[in-house]
Parts: sequence; structure tokens; C-alpha cells
Amino acid sequence: MASSRRRLRPIALAGVAGLVAGLASGIASTGTAFAAERPSRGCVSSVPYAAGQNGYDTYRIPATVTTRTGAVLAFAEGRRDGAGDTGNIDVVLRRSFDGGCTWGPLSVVAAGKGDTRGNPAPVVDPRTGKVVLLTSYNSGAVTEAQIMRGEVTAEQSRRVFVQTSRDDGRRFSAPRDITSAVKLPGWRWYATGPGHAVALTRGPYAGRLVVPSNHSASPAAGSADTGQEAKYYGAHAIYSDDGGVTWRVGFVDDLYDGVENANESIAAQLPDGRLYFSSRDQHGSSVGNRLDSYSSDGGVTLDRPYLVQPTLNDVPVVQGSVLQLTGVGQGTGAPLLFSGPSVPTVRQSMAVWRSADAGHSFTKAKTLSTLPAAYSDLVQLGSDRVGVLYETGAAGMYEGIEFRRVGVGELRG
Repeated sequence: MASSRRRLRPIALAGVAGLVAGLASGIASTGTAFAAERPSRGCVSSVPYAAGQNGYDTYRIPATVTTRTGAVLAFAEGRRDGAGDTGNIDVVLRRSFDGGCTWGPLSVVAAGKGDTRGNPAPVVDPRTGKVVLLTSYNSGAVTEAQIMRGEVTAEQSRRVFVQTSRDDGRRFSAPRDITSAVKLPGWRWYATGPGHAVALTRGPYAGRLVVPSNHSASPAAGSADTGQEAKYYGAHAIYSDDGGVTWRVGFVDDLYDGVENANESIAAQLPDGRLYFSSRDQHGSSVGNRLDSYSSDGGVTLDRPYLVQPTLNDVPVVQGSVLQLTGVGQGTGAPLLFSGPSVPTVRQSMAVWRSADAGHSFTKAKTLSTLPAAYSDLVQLGSDRVGVLYETGAAGMYEGIEFRRVGVGELRG
């Protein structure tokens, strides 16, 4: 939906006093006072989405990118009727032109109209500068469990759509269905991202857009399984070499062995050109909740199967984000970052980790808050700062979505 250009204002916090007070209290231990937000380039944080505002009960599933002109785009799911994953859900957007300190009006990018549209996975095409957005869809009358059990029609089941914007997110094209190109026969569940996708900028696949995704498979014929079992989750990637016009399926993680069950995934291109993939381990029997792997051919195949990342064992079962910093340090000295909650048994205490060895090991660099926290996405803001868009709240993790600005120097440990 197009939105008129207007002078941006700091978000009004009067309607979210509880959230602000809780954030201030929870962040105080890290030396940052949320309530003292300053609408300037020196601001620490802002709240682009707060539960109950603009006709939505809850906002979830953050994703963020910075456009070629420097605009920060903050996508989310606007859930109209409750915090649940199904029902009447829109994909919404707010834009910032001052590095995430203040935000323009909310716009609806993909309207559910009673159905579920979500899992935003945006990326900026390096050739044209256009924003390419992948989203997922299902009927608002069905649940993930029903879809995994194969109890819904093809029209009700998960489908995949692409949209583009050539004006920094002011207007997006209508959602275009690409399901037939990216969803394999026998797959039931399907989800893009969530979180930002990646545009390759170096190596033989420069210009390629890669969207980490996940799916569930059907049980083998004659199996007593229903398909709802966690072992049927798997990760995969889809990619486009023409700026999002056509799409293909890349690697498919299809072990379905119940040991490691890759689910929601995200990727970063390393300085040597390889892709690093990080995934939620969905109730696998292995010790550890984060999995990772690498691809040397732009996401078409994996260099090795997904394995547990033991240095992220304090992350619970949850989506997370990765970001390879650029323009920081020299060559391979630029760190790879990871964000996620930092209590292994509960979604709480959003933190950022850093890796100096291309994801082989991570060290916790900064805890942003001790409050409840869940999904997150990372974005680079120039050469000296990153943004963390994440779900949080004073009493519950879904009270709002905060945008936290963190200096790169704060992540050096």
C-alpha cells in the first residue's frame, strides 16, 4: 500500500507506557535507559511496533534491511485478532530516514484480508537497488498442525509470494505467486526466512538473491506418522539470478532423522564469498538449539550437513539472525554477528554474539536487555553501528518490537 511522504515524528509512547517502563528497567543493568530515547542520530532505541496500535492486537516476526539511499525498513507481521500464528495477518512496514531513531507511518505491504500473510524476508538487489520481498501465505482458517498433517487443500496450504519496490518501500507491487517454482511435491509446511535474505556481492555468483527457507515433508507411504512430527522439518534455500523475476530451489536439507531438524534459517555472505547458514534446531535429539552449515556455490548445495553450533548453546529454540559486517576492519577481520535470546530454556535476554573465524565459533559480545525477548533481525547502519530489530516486552516477549542501535565498538568485547 502506498503511503504519502511526510515529515517523520518520534513514535508516540503514551499508549505503551508499560512497555517503555519495563524496557527502561530491564535495560538499566546494561547501562542504557530506554525511556531516555532521543530523536537524533545519537539515539539508543525506538519502538516501531507496539501491541494494540494501528488496529493490530500483536506485532511479530521482525525483518529489516537498509536501502541503497540509507532508509531503514522495518517489516513485521501485523496480527489483527491475537498473538497466534494463524488467522487474519498482514505484512506491515515502517520506514526510518535517521538510522532507526524515528519512524514514518505504518503501511500494509501484503494484506491478509482474513488470511495469513507473513514470514517477511526482504533483500535489496545490488544491481538495481530495488527492494525484493518474499512472504508466505496460508488460509486464515487452517493451522500449521493441520497443514503438516496434510489435512488442507492446496489453496489453503502454504504458498510463496514475491513483491518489489523501486522507491525505498513507499510502494510495493502486488504479491506474485511463485509457489510452483519453489515448493517441491510432497512438501506441506513452507516458510520464507524469516528475517532479511542475502544478496551476493562477490565471487562468481555476485548479484544472486538467496532466501533461506524451511519446509516440512510428507511421511513415507505406509508410515504411522502424521507428518506433524518435528523430524519432518527441514531447511532449504531458494535463489534468483535476475533480481527476483524467476526463482529456483537450491540446497534441500532432507535428512528427517530426528537428530538435527533445521527449521527457520538465515544466511550471510562471508568475506571469502561463501554463504554461512544458521538455523533453529526444531526439537532435534542432539544437544544444542542452533545448527549451521556453509555453501560454496551460492546456496545451490551445502558443503556439509547442518551440525550443532556448540558455542551458541545458550540460545533457546527460536529464530535468530546473522550479519556479516562490511567496511569494518581489514579483509577477513570484519566480524560475523549473531543475535538471539541468551537463556537456553526460555526466550529472554536478547544478546549479540561475534565470530572472528567465519562462524566456526562465537563469543557473546553484548546483552541488550534481561527482559523477555524472542525473534530478531540484524542490519548494518554505516561502518560504525548495527541495528537489532527484536520482539520484547516488560511482562511478555510480544508486547512490542524494539529497534536497538549498537556501536560496532561495543561488540568487540
